[in-house]
Amino acid sequence: MTRMIKRWGLLLFLSLPLLVAAQNQEAFVDVTKDAGIGFKYNFGDNTYVNIVESSGSGITIFDYNNDGLMDIFLMNGTYLEGISTEDGKKFANTPDALYKNNGDGTFTNVAEQAGVDDRHWTMAAGAIDLDKDGFEDLYLLNYGPNVFYHNNGDGTFTDITEKLGLQGPEELNGFTKLSIGVSFWDYNNDELLDCMVGNFLAFDPEYISTQTPGMMPHPSEYKGQASFLYEQQTDGSFKDVTRENNLYYPDSKCMGLTIFDYDNDGDIDIYQANDHQANYLFIYEDGTYKEVGIQTGVAVNTHGVPTGSMHGTIGDIDNDGLLDILVGDLRYGALYKNQGNGFYQDVVESAGVSASLSGKGSWGTVFIDYDNDGDLDIISSNGTAEELILQYPVLLENDGEGHFTDIGRELSSYFDTKRSGRGLAVVDYNNDGKMDVVVSHLDGDGSPALLKNKATNDNHWIGLQLIGENGPESAISARVEVTYGTTKRVFVNQWATAYLSNNDPRIHIGLGESDKVDKLTIYWTNGEKEEYKNLEVNRYIKIKEGTGIIAKQ
Repeated sequence: MTRMIKRWGLLLFLSLPLLVAAQNQEAFVDVTKDAGIGFKYNFGDNTYVNIVESSGSGITIFDYNNDGLMDIFLMNGTYLEGISTEDGKKFANTPDALYKNNGDGTFTNVAEQAGVDDRHWTMAAGAIDLDKDGFEDLYLLNYGPNVFYHNNGDGTFTDITEKLGLQGPEELNGFTKLSIGVSFWDYNNDELLDCMVGNFLAFDPEYISTQTPGMMPHPSEYKGQASFLYEQQTDGSFKDVTRENNLYYPDSKCMGLTIFDYDNDGDIDIYQANDHQANYLFIYEDGTYKEVGIQTGVAVNTHGVPTGSMHGTIGDIDNDGLLDILVGDLRYGALYKNQGNGFYQDVVESAGVSASLSGKGSWGTVFIDYDNDGDLDIISSNGTAEELILQYPVLLENDGEGHFTDIGRELSSYFDTKRSGRGLAVVDYNNDGKMDVVVSHLDGDGSPALLKNKATNDNHWIGLQLIGENGPESAISARVEVTYGTTKRVFVNQWATAYLSNNDPRIHIGLGESDKVDKLTIYWTNGEKEEYKNLEVNRYIKIKEGTGIIAKQ
C-alpha cells in the first residue's frame, strides 16, 4: 500500500507541470504580428476631439477570391480638410486594407493590387454577390460618398458606384453624409437584391457644446440623418424607396441595422439601433413597414432610457427556439429575451450581462460560441466614447440557460489589458472550427488584434454556407434549425450583426459532445423548406437551395 501511495504521489508530482501548463494556456492568443497584419488605424490627426473620430471603423470578413479561406477587410480613417488638425496631414489619403488569407496562418495586404485601397473615411463595408456571378462584391459606407466595388473574379475590383446609384446624397440635414452600414435582402420578393443603408448624424465640425464645452459634443446635440432603403431595378440600378415604405426618419441616428424575420411570417423585418434615441423595429406588413419598437419592448433599456445603442446581434441564448437580441451600448447594454408572443423582455441584469458591461462603453458586442459547447457566449470590445479612456474587453460565458459570467481575464491576457476597441468580427480564419476574433482599436498605434482561438476541448461543431437557388437573396436571413440528441437550436443566415462589422458569413454551430447532427432544416427566405439528416460533424458544408450539399471541407 505504501509503495502504491508513493507511486501515485510521484505520478501526481510529475503531472503537476502539465496541469499548470494546461491551466495557463490562453484560450485566445494575439497573433496579429505573426499573421503579418501590419494595419494601423488613424482618425485623421493626433487629437481625439469629435464624434467622427470617436466612432472608429469596422471589419468585414469575406472570401473575395473563392479559395475557401476567409479574408479580412479593415477600414481606415483619413485626414479631413477643415476638421483634422494640421499635424494630421501625414494621414492624408490613408487607404483601407484587404488582407488575403494565405492558408498558412498568415495574411498579405492586397488592397492596392485588388483596387479596393479606398481613400475616403470608411466606416463599414458590406460584402455581397450582387450580380450572381459567384464572387462577392464590396460596398463601402463612408463619411462622404459611398463606393461600390464589383468583384471581377480575377482578384481585382472595379468601381461601379455611379452605374448603380449607390453613392448616396452629398449632404443630409445640411452636413456631409455619414453612413455606418448596410443590410442586403430582397424586401419585395422580386428576386432582386435590395439594400438599406444606415446613416448616423449631421456632424457640424464648427459646433462647440454648450453642455460640455471642454469635450466633444454629445450625439443628442446634433441633428440626425435618415437611413435609406434602395430598391434594385431590372437594369441593375437602385432607386430610393424609403418614403413610400414608411422608413423615412430624417432625424434618426442609426448605428446598426439587423434584418431577420421577427414574427416568422415569411417577411424580413428590420431592427435599427439608434444613438441616444429609442431603437426601431420595422415589421413588414401589407406590403410596407410599420415601426413597433416600443410596443414590442426593444426600444429602450431596463430603465426605460434610450442609450448609445450600437447594433442588434440576434441569437437564441437559452436554446428555446426563439431569437433574442443583444444590443451593446455606452451604458450597460440590453439583452432582449424573446417571450414567444411577439414581445421581448430586457433581461440584461438578471442574465448577469449588465454587471460586466456597465461603464465600459461597449461597441462591438456579439454572440460567439467560443468553446463549441452548444450555447452562445458574448464578446465585447469596449472604450469610453467622449474621451480616449481605455477599458477592459469582455468575454462572457453562457451557462447554457442564458446566464453569463465574465471569464475573459482568466482565459487570455488580451482581456486583461485595457484598450479602446470599436469594430469586432468573429471568423474561423484557419477553418479549424474554433471561432477567432478580429478587433479594431483607437488607442496606441491603431493596430488591430487577431485573436486565435486555442480553446482546448473535444467539443464538436459544424459550419454551414448557404447559397440561394438563383443567388444570395433567398439565402439571406434564411432560418436554420439544428437537432442533435434532445437539443434543438435555431440560427439565422445573417452575418451583418456587429457594430460597423460583418462576421464570417458561414453559420457556425457548436455541438458540445454530440458527434453528429440528427436533422438540419433550412427555411429559405422564398418559402422553400429543405431537410438533411445524419450529417457528419467537424467540417464545413456548402448547401445550395434545390441542389443539396455541393461541397464539404
